[in-house]
Amino acid sequence: MTTVDSGLRAVIEDRPDPRCPELRLSALFDPGTTRLDESAGDSGAVTASGLLHGVPAVAYCTDARTMGGALGAEGCARIAAAIDEAVRRDVPVVGLWQSGGARLAEGVRSLEAVGQVFSAIVRASGRVPQISVILGPAAGGAAYGPALTDVVVMAEQARLFVTGPDVVRTVTGEDIDMAGLGGPAVHASLSGVAHLVEQDEAAAISRAASVAALLAARRRPDPAQVRDRPELAQVLPLRVQRAYDVHPLVTGLLDAPGIELHPRWARNIVTQLGSLGGAVVGVVANNPLRLGGCLTAEASDKAARFVRMCDALGVPLVVVVDVPGYLPGVAQEHSGVLRRGAKLLHAFAGATVPRVTLVTRKAYGGAYLAMNGRAMGATAVYAWPTAQVAVMGSGAAVDVLHRRRLAAVAAQARAGLHDQLVAEHERAVGGVQRLVDDGVVDAVLQPASTPRALAAALATAPSGRRGHGNIPL
Repeated sequence: MTTVDSGLRAVIEDRPDPRCPELRLSALFDPGTTRLDESAGDSGAVTASGLLHGVPAVAYCTDARTMGGALGAEGCARIAAAIDEAVRRDVPVVGLWQSGGARLAEGVRSLEAVGQVFSAIVRASGRVPQISVILGPAAGGAAYGPALTDVVVMAEQARLFVTGPDVVRTVTGEDIDMAGLGGPAVHASLSGVAHLVEQDEAAAISRAASVAALLAARRRPDPAQVRDRPELAQVLPLRVQRAYDVHPLVTGLLDAPGIELHPRWARNIVTQLGSLGGAVVGVVANNPLRLGGCLTAEASDKAARFVRMCDALGVPLVVVVDVPGYLPGVAQEHSGVLRRGAKLLHAFAGATVPRVTLVTRKAYGGAYLAMNGRAMGATAVYAWPTAQVAVMGSGAAVDVLHRRRLAAVAAQARAGLHDQLVAEHERAVGGVQRLVDDGVVDAVLQPASTPRALAAALATAPSGRRGHGNIPL
């Protein structure tokens, strides 16, 4: 290996091309910590190690200057070896990608070599954090490789697809450019492939370093570091029917603003990495501002993938619940909401990391279970004083239970009777204290003291790490 202070500086100065892999790797690691592996020649890939925010890590970068970054047997062997080294050292691995995929000149030999990279990524899945950064066009094997990793970050100039526009035009007759086929807007908001999009290469590389360092940090929250937050009492709107953005609530629960993954995709649910009591946690939260916070097929995919990642890597979970149920409709049923919603149920029920649920306003029906309810094995379930947990909302329940009675009265009197029956129903089923008595909720928390209670629950729970891979659900 060569250090930054010797060989690397000379390499960078000798190769000023911004696509220079040595230059890109030096931008990833903390200043003065980059150590390059032996000369890569024209293999198409360079590997290195160093520190990311003080955390040891391994990285690899395709060489876009050589055959468009296409990968041959030697380059693939170098990448696979770097991933295996990260597993041996139990450190994160970051891949920087700009590549046309397998080298055509090498034929099936290069295709087999790309398969060895895939196998190395899967071997490492769930054992160490794997972050991919797309810095330019990446196609074929260089697109599937990142898709197998835990988090994908795209720079604005990145393009990611199985086959490029020319092949698509020839085979299907569809006319589309590279951005429309596989640009950041497509993968951040439509396909869900990209977890994060940054404005340029430097920002994308920096973000990847931050995510890798967060996922590698494994320690318990310290409740003593958490202060009361009176401002949380003002987060929910006064009218229970009113929508609101859950992001300020999530930020208020954490030590500081975290890193949201998939912020543009399935926006009715929020998945975020952050710190609570000085320890990294994953947050899953319904967002009533989007579709009323209902669960959907896409939201279930998004949340299930996040829960599985956190469980595989030993990251405890905080689940913030304000959900009226699954979104009804023909489109949802036809898009597989049952199959895809089952992924979220399976992810929570099978998780072994500490996971604490907070019901802030409502949790109805199957969506209550899907959001880490008591029966799914939650470490603890807490509720705010105004929370409701039920099979369905009071109004909907009255519509079902008293359908004939409501139909028998004059239309002008129906609304008043409905309100009366709703009030009677709510008294009969009891408030939040009934939930505690029934064992559905462990305790009722005041908003201001909630962060400390969440940290305490996570700190005292047995630590868990399932040891499974992180399949791209």
